[in-house]
Amino acid sequence: MFSLNHVAVVLLVQLLSISLSAYMVNADRTIQHVLVAVAMEAEAMPFVEYLGLEKDETLFESHLPFLAYSGTHNGAKVTVVTNGKDTIYSTGVDNVGTVPAALASYLALHKLGAADGGVDLLINAGTSGGFQRKGASIGDVFLTTAVSHHDRRIAIPGFDSYGVGRLEPNSSSNNIILNPEKLAAQLGFKTGVVSTGNSLDKTEECDQNMLANDASIKDMEAAAIAWSCALLQKPFLGVKIVTDIVDGDMPSHDEFMLNLATAAKSLQEALPKVLDAVLGKTYSDL
Repeated sequence: MFSLNHVAVVLLVQLLSISLSAYMVNADRTIQHVLVAVAMEAEAMPFVEYLGLEKDETLFESHLPFLAYSGTHNGAKVTVVTNGKDTIYSTGVDNVGTVPAALASYLALHKLGAADGGVDLLINAGTSGGFQRKGASIGDVFLTTAVSHHDRRIAIPGFDSYGVGRLEPNSSSNNIILNPEKLAAQLGFKTGVVSTGNSLDKTEECDQNMLANDASIKDMEAAAIAWSCALLQKPFLGVKIVTDIVDGDMPSHDEFMLNLATAAKSLQEALPKVLDAVLGKTYSDL
């Protein structure tokens, strides 16, 4: 005879297995729902309008600044989330940086996790700085091979590795970074490591850390969003358009603003190609 306690434990284990199964990476799962996380409205809207996505008022609670748009593309579901505008500091500018990016992507993944089988792939799309030394030019499209941080400097054993926060294909149990080499070759895009920090400019220490990270591109969100994906075991792919040359002569903020509109248009052209290449495929196909 089984005791009531034993039966309760068995039922609890079964329930946990069912609930956690929505958050496990399955190499044979077909990609039918893609979540696209974009920081800035100017980066996202050309793509949203191109796909004819509709605003979704139900994904985020009304007091949150984050915005969502949803629809279909080639028979599959596409959801786009942006970080919205700042209301906390009364600036009205886009919520950029790691904190809003991680929170918006986590909340979206979690909310969508129980709906229609959940999200099959998160694409972090947006602009980035690029390094001449790694062959980057203005307008280049990069697919990310790994993510790291360059401004979390914690010079204590163990915490130093945590600060770098590197995730890459086949990295321990958090194997959520898709290897993009095959996809990049198919689409004619470049590949490289993205290094994430919370500043548009950089310090000498940032330079040293980005060199150590082997960074091809620099942004303000990717590593944070990948961390959220790792928490929920959702595959991550970064698609980045180069707006400024980090190791060039022009100040990053001037070059970024000069090329933002062009980069947003390039993103609108690149993202449908990526979607067409991944939708209906399994992770192992990629």
